[in-house]
Amino acid sequence: MNTKTLGCTLLIAGTTIGAGMLALPLASSSLGGPATLALMLGLWALMAFTAMLQVEASLSTGKWYLHQLADQLLGPWGKRVASFCILMLFYSLASAYISGGSSLLVQALADVGISFSQGQAAWAFTLLFGGMVCIGTKQVDYLNRLMFAVKLVIMVAVLALLLPRAEGQHLLSLPLGQGLLLAGLPVIFTSFGFHGSIPSVMLYLGDCPKRLRRVFVWGSALPLILYVLWQVAILGLLGQQSLLDNGGALDGLLAQIGHLVNWPLFNQAMHLFADLALATSFLGVTLGLFDFMAKVSKRDDNASGRLQTGLITFVPPLLFALYFPQGFIMALGYAAIALAILAVLLPVALVWQSRKQAEPHHYRAPGGVLALGVAGAMGVLIVGVQLSVSLGLLPAL
Repeated sequence: MNTKTLGCTLLIAGTTIGAGMLALPLASSSLGGPATLALMLGLWALMAFTAMLQVEASLSTGKWYLHQLADQLLGPWGKRVASFCILMLFYSLASAYISGGSSLLVQALADVGISFSQGQAAWAFTLLFGGMVCIGTKQVDYLNRLMFAVKLVIMVAVLALLLPRAEGQHLLSLPLGQGLLLAGLPVIFTSFGFHGSIPSVMLYLGDCPKRLRRVFVWGSALPLILYVLWQVAILGLLGQQSLLDNGGALDGLLAQIGHLVNWPLFNQAMHLFADLALATSFLGVTLGLFDFMAKVSKRDDNASGRLQTGLITFVPPLLFALYFPQGFIMALGYAAIALAILAVLLPVALVWQSRKQAEPHHYRAPGGVLALGVAGAMGVLIVGVQLSVSLGLLPAL
């Protein structure tokens, strides 16, 4: 595996593994161990498969961006749906990451005696990491490798401490109520979201299906492995009831684990992991948004053009983070709907149309018509479940 392939693999993994990983055991505590692990495995397979569907559609048409693919294969309405979902998902996630990143930055600076307001921290976070995105994919690649390496070392150390303490009977807990298994679909599904970065990776690596398959399969498998180990470690250590009694507070969870672990630096290490996880997710998401906006607005790939694209990319989420810190809570609740359309339903529809309209080309995603049908059904199910949870028809986790 050459360095560019490795870097893109880590970019996909870094985009996928956000600070929300730490709260996954809390979010899925009502599901129990076997159901959570089964959902993780199934949804990882779904997302890796649909990533390769998007690669197939791109290679068959010569178009890298979803809105272009949708326009060519599905017509104007397909392009409108794709563009709307991309903007909804990317801008809401970018706003959330700026808001969360600025809060973490305020806390980190306060620990070393530096006073920063939330607004100042939001500006600093956006200028630092947004500036890296504006400079170029290569720079984001190198920075992401460094942060991912540190993040991985922290997780290996923490898991080495926690896994020997896991108790087998805690891992066999079952869902506590009807409908919870369905309600868990959107929560875990969004933990495997990386598809917005696919065009950027394809532009960076080229059109070699073997390299792209390696990047997307292994880049999404690394988060799966860490998610499973983290779930086993936390559920096995604390048990389902203890997680439920925690009330969903991440700080409370870390403090609870810290009391059981003989490592004085545990809380600092986990907060550093959260900082790095949020930063790598921000880089991956905004890189995809930056490249999308550059294409849509037809800006030149020079210093002036990249600066203009950077303003289009980062000013709207920065303004929302500054003036409406709670404004995207509801939008984030619907992020699973936008992601299900972008990452599952659109790739299925695009490949279906591509295979009808064109002669077989040099690459096809595995699975045939049956796999397309199963993936499409899963996408519809996730959208339906998220709408049902939002309307109160299904219990939320």
